[in-house]
Amino acid sequence: LAPMPAAFERKASYRIEDLLRIMEILRSKEGCPWDREQDHHSIRKNFVEEPYEACEAIDREDTDLLREELGDVLLQIVFHSALAAQRGDFDVNDVIRGITDKMIRRHPHVFGGLKAESPEEVSRIWQQVKAAEKAEKQAARGRDRDKKLD
Repeated sequence: LAPMPAAFERKASYRIEDLLRIMEILRSKEGCPWDREQDHHSIRKNFVEEPYEACEAIDREDTDLLREELGDVLLQIVFHSALAAQRGDFDVNDVIRGITDKMIRRHPHVFGGLKAESPEEVSRIWQQVKAAEKAEKQAARGRDRDKKLD
């Protein structure tokens, strides 16, 4: 008997949810043997190479190739997120939540009360917020370490 094809509706256009479903299917026991056996380490090389290929498309000013390579970069993010989700570490929504929160924090001149009239001011604000975040993370690590010693 031929294997049963995976249940996935083909469409003229797809959204991120469709890509996430594809990855879920590929990693399932009915999916792809190669995709199932991958882990963060085995696909690390791809995670490094794909952004370089996107940069090459930018250098060539080839928008069709850039679109394709950005898809490959996105696939790496989805793949690593799926691996982490299967381990119970985090999922793609946690990744999206994290970067969204960061972009809001790092743009207080857009989403807060600060003003920035030039790219240089934006860069200065970005670096200040980033430094404050780093200091807070270090302080939190110190508090966690102190709790463990108690």
